[in-house]
Amino acid sequence: MTKIILSGSSGKMGRAVIRTVFDRKDCSIVAGIDKQINESDCFPIFNSAGKINSDADVIIDFSNPSMLDSLLNYATYKKIPIVICTTGFTQAQVDKIKKASCLIPIFFSGNMSMGINLLIELAKKAACALGTEFNIEILEKHHNQKVDAPSGTALMIADAIKSTNVKNYECVFDRHSYRRPRNDNEIGIHAVRAGTIVGEHEVIFAGKDELLTISHSAQSKEIFAVGAVNAAIFLLSKSAGLYNMSDLLK
Repeated sequence: MTKIILSGSSGKMGRAVIRTVFDRKDCSIVAGIDKQINESDCFPIFNSAGKINSDADVIIDFSNPSMLDSLLNYATYKKIPIVICTTGFTQAQVDKIKKASCLIPIFFSGNMSMGINLLIELAKKAACALGTEFNIEILEKHHNQKVDAPSGTALMIADAIKSTNVKNYECVFDRHSYRRPRNDNEIGIHAVRAGTIVGEHEVIFAGKDELLTISHSAQSKEIFAVGAVNAAIFLLSKSAGLYNMSDLLK
């Protein structure tokens, strides 16, 4: 039985992870980390990682970038693997995650959906086939409570396309400030925040007289929770290093 510490246990994604674990027989949540306490939870909740007094095998984090330092300090001190699903990190924070992965196994992904990660692979192939002649735009839509924009997933898609080296791509987030035609090497990224949209991502390849669109729509938060729990169990057999969804899907 895999024992999980859940960071962000009172948030929407935290509740989805709790529901997912409840339906499984191979894992359980032994402690939560959150500023809010749900009396109905059958595990203790602490307001910081340093106060946890439960033994655990792995941490799942769906919280806030401000929690990163305390989580990494706790995980490296206890030698516990951690699945980081939070988005909105600065480059300096990403560097801290990479540094910590030299000491413990870390699974780090801006999106835990298998479908999204397949979209990313398809976008890379499309960029290789079409990128020299087609313009590329990324559109992402999320609910009106999401804080960071663009989404971590949109940035993942853009980074994957840039990794093809088809062009010296440049991401453009705020085109209204420009008064010039679109540059050939731009990847436009656009964010929508409205209603209760769980998550939609669309990659547009626009050429002369033709348009190719690759899209993914999340119907519930449970798909991300399932991916996070699978990643947590995946990490148990791994040595120190930085892992992502591509490693899990191999």
